[in-house]
Amino acid sequence: MEKKKKLSKQAYNGASGNEYTPYIAADQIIAEFTPFSFIVGIILAIVFGAANAYLGLRVGMTVSASIPAAVVSMGIVRGILKRDSILENNMVQTIASAGESLAAGVIFTLPALFLWKTNPSIMKISTIAIIGGVLGVLMMIPLRRFLIVKEHGVLPYPEGTACAEVLVAGEVGGVSAKTVFEGLGIGAFYKLLADGLKLFPSEIEWKIPGYKGAAIGGDILPSLLGVGFIIGPKIAAYMLSGAVLGWLVFIPLISHLGNYIPQAIYPASVPISELDHWGIWSYYLRYIGAGAVTFGGVVSLVKALPTIVNAFTQSVSGFSMKGENGSQRRTDDDLAMKWVLFGVLILIIIIAFSPLIPVGIVGAILIAIFGFFFVTVSSRIVGIVGSSSNPVSGMTIATLLFTTVIFKAIGFTGVEGMVASLSVGGIIAVAAAIAGDVSQDLKTGFLVGATPKRQQIGELIGVIVSGLVIGWILIMLNNAYGFGSKDLPAPQATLMKMVIEGIIEGNLPWALVFVGFGSAAVIELLGIPSLPFAIGLYLPIHLSTPIMLGGLIRGILERREKSDEVLKQKVERGVLYSSGLIAGEGIMGILIAALVAANIDIGIGNNVLGQWGGLVLFLIMMYTLIGKSFKKVELE
Repeated sequence: MEKKKKLSKQAYNGASGNEYTPYIAADQIIAEFTPFSFIVGIILAIVFGAANAYLGLRVGMTVSASIPAAVVSMGIVRGILKRDSILENNMVQTIASAGESLAAGVIFTLPALFLWKTNPSIMKISTIAIIGGVLGVLMMIPLRRFLIVKEHGVLPYPEGTACAEVLVAGEVGGVSAKTVFEGLGIGAFYKLLADGLKLFPSEIEWKIPGYKGAAIGGDILPSLLGVGFIIGPKIAAYMLSGAVLGWLVFIPLISHLGNYIPQAIYPASVPISELDHWGIWSYYLRYIGAGAVTFGGVVSLVKALPTIVNAFTQSVSGFSMKGENGSQRRTDDDLAMKWVLFGVLILIIIIAFSPLIPVGIVGAILIAIFGFFFVTVSSRIVGIVGSSSNPVSGMTIATLLFTTVIFKAIGFTGVEGMVASLSVGGIIAVAAAIAGDVSQDLKTGFLVGATPKRQQIGELIGVIVSGLVIGWILIMLNNAYGFGSKDLPAPQATLMKMVIEGIIEGNLPWALVFVGFGSAAVIELLGIPSLPFAIGLYLPIHLSTPIMLGGLIRGILERREKSDEVLKQKVERGVLYSSGLIAGEGIMGILIAALVAANIDIGIGNNVLGQWGGLVLFLIMMYTLIGKSFKKVELE
């Protein structure tokens, strides 16, 4: 049978989902859930999950693994095995993307357990991660027929649709995995030179003469350049503006005033005059940034409230939908509802009584309520704004605020109360992140003609495998770098820790937090999204500057290219290459951490090339990204 060249026009218009004919028709049976898709899927779930865990702990955000995983899979299937199967490739990306989403929920919350010195075990981390992930998958399944089928043409699910386009393009020979592998190799090699062999420092910095306390610098690393290209110039500029306010305004101002105040000012234990810019950032600016991020997260949630309410009511109304005329078509086959409900019930019971999740019956009830609500919201909202704009952070903060207040009211305080609150927040963060990912994957499957039941099983496999590995990764990274350090600031988890401590112990320097509130409010009143600005204010400027460089490359490309079709292909190629840079650095970062944990030191360079040598190599890496994304495209 002759291959279709692209998705049907019904994939994009308002045609009824029940009338849509997918790329692979329901009556066609081709390879889907095979040993290949299972093995490659779990390998990529671990790889992209680990890479995104490292990235998220460094900059507070993750990137979608669906398209890079699909491309890598296509490279193996078509390039090495010399066979075609779009549904096999779809299953690979389904399993793999679960690893990335689970990592996002975990790194947003659970590193706080290390910051409290509670030394969580691998089993504890994995249990929280797996339960949150499985809960997210199971609670989303009843929504599929309504959100994906009935609302087809209404909810675009941008990442899911884009991934379907990539899969179809790869099926007809339009996409190659070579771009991803090139980025992966360069990213890993650069990271090895910088932080493995230590030929040059990965962080460069210069103080500004005559402006005490002011400094500018950058972490010249592949992942940050890739993140900048992926998020684009506008969001990158918002982040940099926050960093500029913090490092070129607030820190110098605090430093100047500190010259006239001999006493130590809480939360620092020494006078400000004895602190350098890093000390002021650690003791003061982080709390200002935390206030800004909290404000931005809550505002993003409030702004989405009409959509959230509509998402919840509309989605709940679709819970009881059945296939037309009792249809049992392959493309309409879900996991049996009795097993879904049984699985959710068993998970809630485990949460209530497991010593690894010390939240008790009250915590289990809160997880059931918040899980049901935020999984429903997340599943629908990503269909409108995409996974990258899914306010998981805001949902988690709202969960923590409500949960911590309840726990404190019933006398559940101290470290035990804080750990319990964080455990509730961790499960909800993972469940919401996974639910958004499952929705996108099921949309991809709907468009290409996958079997929902098999995808849902694939999601569960990806969650369980990634959950078993993520605890080991967190412990290894903490031992090698230390959460809260300059190498791995773990910004989201540190913020969650501050929120919980502020309620339980009442020890937050609220004046600084309110400065952050006010700063973010000003930005919001100017009509600018406050959350990316707040993240830039919270993080060191060293992260925002290389992200801005990557964003500038994307911005120049978009302004220069006049053809929409050519621009789309060039941006796609740049995103794939950037994803490779991120994955390559993340994987090498994990390997270096493993060597550190084993007391093996390969740092033989002693920074012999210095800051300027590292900067030159970084500029060369920028040139490779420019060359890859600006390369001429041949249209059919």
